[in-house]
Amino acid sequence: MIESAMGWVNDFSVSHELVRLLISTLFLIVTVVLLQAILNRIIRRRVVSVDLRRKWLVQSRNGLLLLTLLGLFMIWGDELRTLALSVVAIAVAFVVATKELIMCITGSLLKTGAGSFDVGDRIQIKDFRGDVIDQNLLVTTILEVGPGKITHQRTGRMIVLPNALFVSEPVVNESFTHDFVLHVFIVPFMRKDDWRSAEQALLIAATKHCAHNLETIRRHMYKVSMQLGLEMPAVDPRVTLQFPDPEEVHLIVRVPAKAAQKNFIEQSILNEVFASRDYLATEKMALSSAGLASVSLGKTVQPGK
Repeated sequence: MIESAMGWVNDFSVSHELVRLLISTLFLIVTVVLLQAILNRIIRRRVVSVDLRRKWLVQSRNGLLLLTLLGLFMIWGDELRTLALSVVAIAVAFVVATKELIMCITGSLLKTGAGSFDVGDRIQIKDFRGDVIDQNLLVTTILEVGPGKITHQRTGRMIVLPNALFVSEPVVNESFTHDFVLHVFIVPFMRKDDWRSAEQALLIAATKHCAHNLETIRRHMYKVSMQLGLEMPAVDPRVTLQFPDPEEVHLIVRVPAKAAQKNFIEQSILNEVFASRDYLATEKMALSSAGLASVSLGKTVQPGK
C-alpha cells in the first residue's frame, strides 16, 4: 500500500502554468494583507475622530477586498473562461442556488453607487432603525435605535441586514445633513386642553435651548445647500399645528440640533415645559376659576369701606 502511494506521488506532476498562477495568487494576497496592515496603522495613528477613523477603516478594507477580487479574476481569467464553457449547466444551477448572495452584492453596489448612506449615519429600512457601524459586500450592520420610530436611544442590540433589502426597499437616512439636523417631534393634546399656552411655552423653550448653536447650524445648512444645489431650509425653531382628528391637536416642534444630541434637546425642552404644568383641560378650568374669583374679589372689596 505504501509502495502504491509513493508511486502515485511520483507520477503526479504540476504544470508550470499552474505553478505560475499559484505564485501570482500568493503574491497578490500577501501584498494586499501587508497593504491593509499599513493602511490600518496609518489611519489609527493619524485620524483623531472616532467616527471618521471607523469610516476610513471600513472603506479601506472594502476597497482592498474589491482589489483582491479584481486581481484574482485577472490572474485566473483564462482558466475561469475555459471552465465556464464546459460547465454551463452547473453555472446555471449555481446562480439559482446563490440568488440571495447575488442580490446582496447587487444591493451593495446599488447603495454604494447611489450614496444612500455611510458609516455613522442613522438609517431606517422597513422596521429596522439604527446607526450604521459596518458594511461590506453582503451585509450592513447597525446598532438598533428605539424602541419605535420616534425615540433616539440605542437599545444595545446589533442588527445585521442583508444587502438584498436595499434592492427592493426604500432607505430613510436621518443623517442626510451630517453633523447637524432638523429634528421634529410631536406633542399631542385634546382640543379642550390649554394647547395655546403649551404652544407658546414650547416655542420659548426651543428658542432658548437652540440659541447657542443657531448660527453654526445656519452656516452648516447653507454649505450643504450649496453643495447639493438646494434651497437653504429655515433653521429657526418653530411650532406648527396639525389636526389629525376633530377632537385632537398636535403641536409639531421642529428644532435644529447636533445629530448626536437630538434626544437630549427634545427631552430638555419637554422637561422645561412640563415641569410645572400639564396644560390639561382641568388646569385650564382651574386657572379660569381663579381669575374670575380674583376679579370678583376686586369688585366687592374696596379700600376704605
